[in-house]
Amino acid sequence: MATTDRRATTLALAHALSAAERGLAVIPLARTKLPALRSPHRDAPTPQPFPCHGECGRLGHGVHDASTDPVRIRALFAAAPWATGYGIACGLPPHHLIGVDLDRKPDADSSAALRELALRHLFTIPPTVVVLTPGGGRHLWLTGPPDQVVPNSAGRLAPGIDIRGAGGYLVGPGSRTRHGTYTTAPGTSHLAPAPCPPALLRLLLPHPARRAGGGTVTGGRGLVQFVLAAHEGQRNTRLFWAACRAYENGIGPALLAPLLAAAQATGLTEREARATLASAARMTGGPRP
Repeated sequence: MATTDRRATTLALAHALSAAERGLAVIPLARTKLPALRSPHRDAPTPQPFPCHGECGRLGHGVHDASTDPVRIRALFAAAPWATGYGIACGLPPHHLIGVDLDRKPDADSSAALRELALRHLFTIPPTVVVLTPGGGRHLWLTGPPDQVVPNSAGRLAPGIDIRGAGGYLVGPGSRTRHGTYTTAPGTSHLAPAPCPPALLRLLLPHPARRAGGGTVTGGRGLVQFVLAAHEGQRNTRLFWAACRAYENGIGPALLAPLLAAAQATGLTEREARATLASAARMTGGPRP
């Protein structure tokens, strides 16, 4: 491993240990921002009936490996000497962290969208930790109540606003990735994550499960039509958005084939479409297609 990589790993470990001292559970990340340790079950001949979250005792279960124990953290990084960053698990005690990920995209002003939501629903984002991403985006750190589970979502609140909740993670400040380094915004490093405003929390919590019937079918048809209406340059974005909504509403598996067919009808290859559907499943905690 190159000297610069060793230095990056050493710095990442130091930042991860510092975060753990603040009660934040961490895992090592590769330059891709994905967990550095691969699943020990990746070569299993058949899918497991119940996914392993670390019960096997081995490393490589993604966010389920996250820990605040310095001995455990050092063991994780020792097993992944190529790690150049660290992820902070959301939804775990004592902070029950919620990450508001504001992407910077040419076709979506996520900061303006958040301001509009705040005006419409009468809430204010309190002073809190803000992490700047290499792409010009921002991660806002908030805390949730221990009796509420905030799910991951992508673009559900508004285009460009993703939520990292239970089962998700945030790239920690000090992490080095292919696109650059994550840093804490000036003036926020000394802050503790602030409580999520109640009005915003209500928007983040899942809607009551829909009953099987016409509403679900109609919603599914609408998502398929949304994908079919995509123009070149929108196809992956629309497919990802529709798949996330389908998984969040509990109809992801049933809508997998129609969404795949719709995506191919717009010009995506089967491989491209399946990769996008898999990304949506990972984001929302749905079953992998």
